Amino acid sequence: MMNLWTAFQLLRTRAILIGCWLSVSAMKAGAIVLPITATFNPEPGNPLKNEFKNTTPNQGFCRDYPNICRAHNIFSLRSHVGGVPLNGPIEANHADIRAGAMIKTPAAWRNLSVRHRETGEEVMLEVRIAGMGGVYDLSHSVMELTGTTDYRVGHRVLWGSNWATAPSPCVSIGPNAYYGYTGFAFFWLTPEEQVCSKQAKFPIPSLGYRYLDFTYQLRTPDPLKMSTGIYEGTQVYTIMPGGDFDLGDIVAPTDSIIQLDFTLIVEHALKVDVPPGGNQIELVPQGGWQGWLNQGRKPVRLFRDQTFTISTSSRFKMRLECQYIVGNTCALREAKSADLVPLQMGVSLPNGLTDASGQSVNRLPLRLDGSGTELFQPGFYLDRKPGTLHFEIAREHVESMLSEGVRKTYSGDVTVIWDSEV
Repeated sequence: MMNLWTAFQLLRTRAILIGCWLSVSAMKAGAIVLPITATFNPEPGNPLKNEFKNTTPNQGFCRDYPNICRAHNIFSLRSHVGGVPLNGPIEANHADIRAGAMIKTPAAWRNLSVRHRETGEEVMLEVRIAGMGGVYDLSHSVMELTGTTDYRVGHRVLWGSNWATAPSPCVSIGPNAYYGYTGFAFFWLTPEEQVCSKQAKFPIPSLGYRYLDFTYQLRTPDPLKMSTGIYEGTQVYTIMPGGDFDLGDIVAPTDSIIQLDFTLIVEHALKVDVPPGGNQIELVPQGGWQGWLNQGRKPVRLFRDQTFTISTSSRFKMRLECQYIVGNTCALREAKSADLVPLQMGVSLPNGLTDASGQSVNRLPLRLDGSGTELFQPGFYLDRKPGTLHFEIAREHVESMLSEGVRKTYSGDVTVIWDSEV
C-alpha cells in the first residue's frame, strides 16, 4: 500500500500588542487640546456589531447626567475649565443679537482624515458639535440688575425667561440649576449651525461663563475595512467672534482654539485552528486504495479535504510556502528518485467572507505567488466558522507515480499562511 502524505502548518498572524496612546500635537498658543479615543474590538457574542466604542471619559454635562446623554447619543467634554472672563456691557433690549448673550456651534458634520501610525493608511471620520452649555456668570446679582427680591425671579425677568428655555433653534435638555444670585447652569442642544441668542431686558455691566461644556457626535469608519493598528487625526475649531464656536461680540475667551486630537484603535481578531492531527495530510483515491490493490485500477486522482475553523474580524490574504516547488505551486518529492509532482491546493471559506470582487470563496486555487488570494473581507465578525483546504494530485501525475510492485513514498512540507497585513 502506498503511503502518500504531506505535512502542512497553519501559521497564525503575529500577535500585535497595542497600547492606547493619545496623539501628541504641537499645541498652538491659546489652544485647548482635548483627546478623543475610540476602540474597535470584535465581540463574539454580538458578531454583527461592527462599530467603534467611544472610550473617552465624559467630562462635565454627560459625566453628571449620563442617562440624558445616552438618550441623545452624545458625549461631552469641558473646554474652558477656568471659565470665560467677564466682559461687557450689554445694553437692555439690544437690537443686535451679537451685542448680547449668544451661542453658535459647528453643528454640521465635518470630515477629517485619520492616518494609520505605521502604514499611513487613511480613512475618513465625521464629527459634529451637538450642543453647548455651562454656567453663565454675572458681574452683579440678579436682584441688583432687575430690582427683584427673589433671585429665581431675577434670573427669569433678566432675560424674559430663564435659560432653562432655549432660544430657537436650540433645544434645552435639563436639568438646569441656579448658581445663586449671579449664575445659572444651562445646556442647549444645537441641531443646526445657527445662532441661539438671549436678549437682556436690563443693562448688564459684565457677562462671562464659569465654565463651558460641549457635546459631540461621531460617525466612525467601518472597522472591518481598516487594518489593525492606531489611527490619528486632528480637528481644529476657533472660538471667537465669527469663529466656529461663536459667543457673540461681547464675550470672548482667552483661549481661541479648541483642538480635538482623535485616536482610533483597531484590534482585530484572526485565528485559525485545525483539529488534532489535521496538520498531517494523507492523499488517497476516492473510495480508498482497494481498486488499485485488488483490481489494478489506477485512481483518477489523489486528494484530501481538511477542515479548519476561522475566527476573524480582519481583512486578510492567503499565501503559501513550499519545501518543494513546481511552477506556481508546491510539490511532493519521491524519496528515492527525487521526482516531483505538483500538488494543487484550494480553499473554501465560510459565509460572511468574500474575495476582492465581493464573491463567495469556493475552491479558490492557492498559488505560490498569491494571485487571486490577495484579499478576503469579512462582512461581520466570524467566530469559529468552518472552512476547508483542498489538496489534490491530478490524474496525469497520478499515472506517473504508480507502478505495480514498486513501493514509492512522496512527501513534502506545505505552509498555508493567513496574513492580516494586507
